[in-house]
Amino acid sequence: MEDWGFICMLMMAVFGGLMGLTSLLKSVNRWLFEAKLGDRRFSLPPGDLGWPFIGTMWAFLRAFKSSNPDSFISSFVNRFGPVGLYKTMMFGSPSIIVTTPEACKRVLTDDEAFMPGWPSSTLTLMGRKSFIGISAQEHKRLRKLTAAPVNGHEALSIYLKYIEDNVIEALEKWAGMGQIEFLTQLRKLTFRIITHIFLGSESEQVMEALEREYTVLNHGVRAMSINVPGFAYYNALKARKRLVAIFQSVVTERRARRKENSTAEKRDMMDALMDAVDDKGRKLDDEEIIDVLVMYLNAGHESSGHVSMWATLFLQKNPEVLQKAKAEQEAIVKNRPPGQVGLTLKEIRQMDYLSKVIDETLRVVTFSFVVFREAQKDINISGFTIPKGWKALVWFRNVHFDPELYPEPKKFDPDRWDVSCNCSIVLCSAPCIYF
Repeated sequence: MEDWGFICMLMMAVFGGLMGLTSLLKSVNRWLFEAKLGDRRFSLPPGDLGWPFIGTMWAFLRAFKSSNPDSFISSFVNRFGPVGLYKTMMFGSPSIIVTTPEACKRVLTDDEAFMPGWPSSTLTLMGRKSFIGISAQEHKRLRKLTAAPVNGHEALSIYLKYIEDNVIEALEKWAGMGQIEFLTQLRKLTFRIITHIFLGSESEQVMEALEREYTVLNHGVRAMSINVPGFAYYNALKARKRLVAIFQSVVTERRARRKENSTAEKRDMMDALMDAVDDKGRKLDDEEIIDVLVMYLNAGHESSGHVSMWATLFLQKNPEVLQKAKAEQEAIVKNRPPGQVGLTLKEIRQMDYLSKVIDETLRVVTFSFVVFREAQKDINISGFTIPKGWKALVWFRNVHFDPELYPEPKKFDPDRWDVSCNCSIVLCSAPCIYF
């Protein structure tokens, strides 16, 4: 009996010690980040700063690798109530998660109060002169310079036939392959298209190397920033260096060829980026062009591939939606003038219902779950303080699944886009944030 009593006391002591150690460790981040705020710490939103150094990253990664990614933010709501803002520590910084439409809109649009605040690890991988690493003023300049070359109607019309031909070829190829890994094939297709659009004929020479390095880079973007051999982030940094070397060789060769023949026909977006001039007569330098390429090629083929996959799955699961989308396409083809071969921009603009399918896919999937901003001064939102220097994480999924904005939010319903906008967060003409 005495032995059992001793064992029980020992177990209680060990358990008490572990509880005490856990409490001590969980207090470290509060000492590091909240104590220096003084009385301002009392106006912070509720939340959990997590463990030293890693914060709540383990819980975040575990949730987003599971079948229920919303479980991460749900844990905050269940523990602290539906207050809309929650303190935490993620990606190495003390942060406030913002989940309500009004607060999200404020964080996204108030450039005097907030600036881009992407993690330094992401910034290193994407480039210091990419969109996510520059000031608001430079961001506007770069968007203005690249908008027409990348997204303009003229640019789209130039490559429409190439896109259509490659999609048809891929569909015919997949039809003869039996069972395929759909997302993998879609990513290969979208990567081929986007590299050709940016690099032209040079893309064929570097396609395989680029695809290989981008695969490694993307794994690092979504991993913890552990710069140690064997970890995804370490490998991504190496891949980034190899990508820059590839792009630099292409840019250098293109500049030399343009210098030798300045009257040569402009062929692709690389030429368009080199020709772009801002209102002060400045052109993009090599580093800016390379960082634009790194970011656009990574974001473009990843998002296009995933959204195409999800849209296809939603259409398969909702035959009535598929029938309406198919009927719209058949009507467009039926009304083509005699002799027309191939798709036109005018026909794309007529695809009203298909656009709603894509909008609904973007809402349900929310491919980019968060945008990182940083407070430039102490900001009060909804009665809570976001301290200067803290990150503000705009959490789109909560907005897109808000039942007050979207009745039956988990239902795939393109017809909901017939309703006029009723969301105060709107930054476009529809009740959804596009990222």
